[in-house]
Amino acid sequence: MRPQTKRLGDVIPAPALVVPEPAVTFAITPEALARAGAAVLSGALVDVSADSGEIRLERSDADALGAEGYRLEITATGVTVRAAERAGLFWGVQTLVQLGAGDGVLPGGVIEDRPRFAYRGAMLDLARHFFTVDEIKAHLDLLIQFKINHLHLHLTDDQGWRLEIPGWPRLTEIGGGPGTGCDGEGPGFLTLADYADVVAYAAERFVTVVPEIDMPGHVNAALVAYPELTADGQPVAPRTDAEVGYSSLVAGKEETYAFVETVLKTLADATPGPYLHLGGDECLSTTAEDYRAFLARVLPLPGKYGKRAIGWHEIAAADLPEGTVVQYWRPEEQDAGVGAAVAAGRSVIMSPADRTYLDMKYDAGTRLGLDWAGLVPVRRAYDWDPAERLAGVTEESLLGVAAPLWSETLRSVADVQYLTFPRLPAVAEIGWTPRAGRDWESFRERVALFGPRWEAAGVSYFRAPEIDWPSA
Repeated sequence: MRPQTKRLGDVIPAPALVVPEPAVTFAITPEALARAGAAVLSGALVDVSADSGEIRLERSDADALGAEGYRLEITATGVTVRAAERAGLFWGVQTLVQLGAGDGVLPGGVIEDRPRFAYRGAMLDLARHFFTVDEIKAHLDLLIQFKINHLHLHLTDDQGWRLEIPGWPRLTEIGGGPGTGCDGEGPGFLTLADYADVVAYAAERFVTVVPEIDMPGHVNAALVAYPELTADGQPVAPRTDAEVGYSSLVAGKEETYAFVETVLKTLADATPGPYLHLGGDECLSTTAEDYRAFLARVLPLPGKYGKRAIGWHEIAAADLPEGTVVQYWRPEEQDAGVGAAVAAGRSVIMSPADRTYLDMKYDAGTRLGLDWAGLVPVRRAYDWDPAERLAGVTEESLLGVAAPLWSETLRSVADVQYLTFPRLPAVAEIGWTPRAGRDWESFRERVALFGPRWEAAGVSYFRAPEIDWPSA
């Protein structure tokens, strides 16, 4: 059952250490919380007055809690958030916002908190259905409540190309034009100015944008726009179905690498974050020899422009440059290539489809989503551990976890929210909270508290039967 009395630990993700002081509370207004958040974003770090005291935001020289950790103390006369870096202050304020929801009464005590993993990600697929700058920002605002710090944007696929590339105008004229997206229902694209706007908005909120240009497969939109990239130079038909594995860049053509380098340099120049995602998945029409030859030419390019390459785990079939990150997405619990990559010192992001794919149906009756990796109810998204998921992948080799949302069945922001919540908070807690601090029964009580908040904010969510939601 849901707790009837607000407790200091009633937040998501669960903090690393909670020391409650049950006799103490502090009242706070939404306006004071908003001013505290604005102070962190501005870097001013001024004390914020509240009716009954102050919210103090303090930088500390001590870095015992790391770059994203914070110490939160709530007394009868005020609140202090202390952190070594502004990111830690920001996450501390997010905790305050959750604690202050509803009646504005903060339970007293101390929280000391820091993330388990450096990379806590969510992916949004813009290729199969496009979402505007404002829609992406609004989605990000919901993600940061749960301390997600990487936004992976899947920008290209067979059904659409969603980022302007100077010198290659037909990529977006055709690949982002009318009739693109699954079933032709998702046209649109980001100009470089749009992309810069999203990147800056995310960075202000301590979120790193990870752009993905999927290759050598999932490229039909590019081949439609520029037939000279095909094997025979002949036009190919656009596709708006959800099939995979039929398209490929040509490993043996120099035109391929001139195109790829232009795209990746454009992306590197526009992306202040350290990562470029190169895809590399489901290249079923690319021979194994051509796949390795392509990756041998392309995987070093992010490093040439000061970035680290990320790829879906199929890239582990190639020799991976130092710093390359492998993102595991399959449901299987063994993969020799990923194990070999870890043994060679490469890092892994864990995104198993049967646990983290937000586009899987919750149950057989879910009105949206797919089920090729099985059904993913909320408990299944929560009850697993990334350090025990894949043979050879240990805690030390994990960069983090991420929850992809593919958009084959999405047609609106409400659809995005419906498949994201309440499963995204489950994955967020896996990424932040120490394993010993995670507990399903506690989580289901805490996530139930968000039902009224989402409803008040007009956020669509799935009322999972596993959760004891408050009555409507």
